[in-house]
Amino acid sequence: MQEFIYYNPKGLDFPISEDILVTTNLDDAQDGDFLISNTKEIQAELIAEEISFYINNSQDSMADKIKNVQKLYEIAANKYDLAQDISYSQEVSKQLLLIANTKEEYENFKAAIKSDDFELFFVKENIVKEISGHIGNLSVVVDDEGNDVTLNVSQIVWFDAKQMGLNQSGTFDPNLSSVEEVVELLKSNINQYSYKKFTTYDESICQYHGRREEICSKCEEVCPTVAITKDDKTKTLAFSQIDCHGCGGCISVCPSGALEYAPSNQESIYEMSKSYENTHPLIVPQKMNVGDLNISLKENVLPFAIEGEKFLHEGSFLTLLQLSGSQVIFYTDFISKGSGDAIRIVNDIYQKKYSKDAILVAMNEEELKDALEQVSFIENSRFNFNQDGLKKREIISHRLQKIVGDDDLGVVKTGEHIHYGLVEVNQDKCTLCLVCVGSCNVNALQADASDNTLRLNPSLCTSCGYCEISCPESDCLTIKRDVINLEPTWFKENILAQDELFACVECGKDFATTKSVNKIADMMGPIFASDPVKTRSLYCCADCKPKIMMQNYFDQKNQGTNNAR
Repeated sequence: MQEFIYYNPKGLDFPISEDILVTTNLDDAQDGDFLISNTKEIQAELIAEEISFYINNSQDSMADKIKNVQKLYEIAANKYDLAQDISYSQEVSKQLLLIANTKEEYENFKAAIKSDDFELFFVKENIVKEISGHIGNLSVVVDDEGNDVTLNVSQIVWFDAKQMGLNQSGTFDPNLSSVEEVVELLKSNINQYSYKKFTTYDESICQYHGRREEICSKCEEVCPTVAITKDDKTKTLAFSQIDCHGCGGCISVCPSGALEYAPSNQESIYEMSKSYENTHPLIVPQKMNVGDLNISLKENVLPFAIEGEKFLHEGSFLTLLQLSGSQVIFYTDFISKGSGDAIRIVNDIYQKKYSKDAILVAMNEEELKDALEQVSFIENSRFNFNQDGLKKREIISHRLQKIVGDDDLGVVKTGEHIHYGLVEVNQDKCTLCLVCVGSCNVNALQADASDNTLRLNPSLCTSCGYCEISCPESDCLTIKRDVINLEPTWFKENILAQDELFACVECGKDFATTKSVNKIADMMGPIFASDPVKTRSLYCCADCKPKIMMQNYFDQKNQGTNNAR
């Protein structure tokens, strides 16, 4: 099977690898089974329009163009192989609800369809009370002269649609495109509506799942639809992939990496980034339609195509930055909350270390031209390591540690949507009960049995605050929030508290920390003051405590019997 195909009616003015079928005739591709194509005109598993964009606009030498075209096909194939965006389908009937406010809107839509296209229902906007479900299975509650009536339909057309209709999949607004375009889309959805899985989820490191109190639900907060919902009673998240737009905004605000972007996950970004050594990466989300751009790409600029525009976080950016050794251009007309914070944080760090911004954001064609002129390599910034199996915060920690080295670069403030922090412990009050360690699911807090210490790796801390809530001691554990200290100790385990083990006064076995034993003794000592055996039991291990209590009971009983005689 010929996996790669390049189609252009005008052909190519330079040779490319024999692995790529070059054709000027669409008929040549009719019987092919292709993995990667440069155009939507040829059916393939993945359409990589960035290839044509590069060929048409790059100022690279012919030798570099030949090499880079091959590389772009291989990058696209790698992205396809590593993607976890499984395809699903949903049955969609002809039942259609039209929501309109004017007679003109109603008549315009009716004129664009045939009588047998849909089973059409019509209501005015002012009687719509509630919409739930998803495309193929929508329930619309309307007010029928004071009575609630539920209409069950598969799709909705709503002129100037309100948020109520946009929360879930299946509502289409002709005012955003045209009546004709919406009708064609509605028809194409009938019978089988296809959608993808855009997110994967690891509940074991989620900072909402299963916790006694709500610490984090950023993903649910930023989701523009009902693709992510939360249950505050059970502290669980629910995901509706059919309602997901695939924007990726939830990914960039997830502190621990519990959410991953299925089309381009952490592994995929890393593997793709390996191909950008000594190039200037130009990140281009799918929606930016680079095929329409006629802009000069200076030498060594290579497009980095992604599907959504909002999923990139500080780990994604650092990976691409360090593997390329260059500044990165991000061409997008929208910056998500998480990606925006990440860009500012990474740029602040690079300014402190290299006196350059790391990421050049271009939100229109003029800004893109300026960024392409400015972009440059960053001396001594290239770095790679095997990040397989590491979680999001661990990867970021390794990459930041390389940037900092032995320097003290000062403090960087984090943001509203991305949090780092420094756990601080009052040693005098800490009994090393280790509840905080159990509450930390990103391994920032650790216990070391070899020296009886509580330790913190600040670079892994998400500043979620669950350890602070869980600590049983008052005024013992606090968090200094939203700071990254760019100095070497930030990336090492720091001792927060330490204690000696206490030996049982009966058997001599170590069984608890000295502070915890003394704390209980201070609390219970006054209560047991009149009973020396009970007082002694406070300093006994779990095995000896019942022994001395039972022995004391029998001694007292025997003494009572002897006295009676």
